[in-house]
Amino acid sequence: MSRIANSPVQLPAGVEVKLNGRDVSVKGGKGTLELALVDGVQVSQDENILTFDYDSEKSRVMAGTTRALVNNMVIGVSEGWEKKLVLNGVGYRAKATGNVVNLTVGFSHPVNYELPKGVSVETPSQTEVVVKGIDKQAVGQAAAEIRGFRPPEPYKGKGIRYQDEYVRRKDAKKK
Repeated sequence: MSRIANSPVQLPAGVEVKLNGRDVSVKGGKGTLELALVDGVQVSQDENILTFDYDSEKSRVMAGTTRALVNNMVIGVSEGWEKKLVLNGVGYRAKATGNVVNLTVGFSHPVNYELPKGVSVETPSQTEVVVKGIDKQAVGQAAAEIRGFRPPEPYKGKGIRYQDEYVRRKDAKKK
């Protein structure tokens, strides 16, 4: 049984939290995020500490999830989230222009991926893509969709992978 809901969320300097009924709004230097609370979960604020409470056994399971979501919101508006992708393969490259990422990943046509709202992309080199934003879920989803165009394959290691991802290599078929 997880007890994550029992640990409070510490608010860093420059982050404001507004509790308005069933809504939680977190505002920081990078932007504002909002979350609608689940019935049975209460959030209370004491200066710069947020605590989470629940009324029934059924709402206890959502209290830890709510605490984790609010903590991710606090980190997002203060520091931001980022995922790094690496392109492996001959001729594989990426280029970011505005809110579109142009990928050349071995198809007969280039792949243009339009970024969702609140997510930005940088390409420090032709084989690196850095997805940034304040919403952890949106950043992770955008990185997963970019990776989904050409996931890493186990025989030659070609594809788009996360920077810290390990792809187990397989031997070719033996006669």
